[in-house]
Amino acid sequence: MADDSSHTATQPAMHPSFLRVLNQKKEIKEKLSGIKHKIGIYSAKGGVGKTTVAVNLAFALKSLGYKVGLLDADVDTPNLNLFLGIRGTVEANYPLKPIDKDGVKVLSTAMFVDEETKPIIWRGPMIGKMIGEFFGNTEWGELDYLILDLSPGTSDAPLSIMQLLDMDGFILVTTPQRIAAVNAIRSGRMIKRMGISIIGVLENMSDGSAKGGKEVAEALECELLGTINENREIGELSDEGVVPVLANSSFMDQFVSIARRFSGS
Repeated sequence: MADDSSHTATQPAMHPSFLRVLNQKKEIKEKLSGIKHKIGIYSAKGGVGKTTVAVNLAFALKSLGYKVGLLDADVDTPNLNLFLGIRGTVEANYPLKPIDKDGVKVLSTAMFVDEETKPIIWRGPMIGKMIGEFFGNTEWGELDYLILDLSPGTSDAPLSIMQLLDMDGFILVTTPQRIAAVNAIRSGRMIKRMGISIIGVLENMSDGSAKGGKEVAEALECELLGTINENREIGELSDEGVVPVLANSSFMDQFVSIARRFSGS
């Protein structure tokens, strides 16, 4: 029998792109060391109210005494500035500096575009690069919570965030519609596949039955954090650039109740 002792086992080489992601993740982790918790607001379906939830949840956390940042991670279709009544642009100099909006630090690609209806036509790699800039080249400072308003879908933007950040978890948003629940479940299964936790599910525009929220929670074995009842005033205030929880104490109570479920306040 031939002596195999002279043969040295070789390890497969690490692909350069994978190594770049690991290095970038390490750099971002160091850069964001002042942020205690990073929470994504997510659903694969658009139109379920992710931005509404992200905005009002951020200000509810602020009302509980936390230092909060709010990031519009829907890079090519940003709406956060409209919800917050932020007009005009900021200098696109590095490091990027979030805008202070009533005590919450806010950043969105919309702040660098000179016309609010101007389309941002970028391919996936450019979107991924911009997301990297939001984390690696932004002065977030010390925060208790960074709330990320994710884009719909299960591809480039959400994937980049899940790969680059050490997320505390995601809150899934659905509505009573079954199609919204099905897409929220898809989102949750993507999150689990990436090895990240699901904090819970929230049913927006609810009729009170929580039918969609219960379906998602049961399918993903996660907590139903609560419901936000359908209310025209929330949409009207958001259209005016007014944060609903700052204008209506009953809205604040709903979102504070949800915030307490995961913040331990």
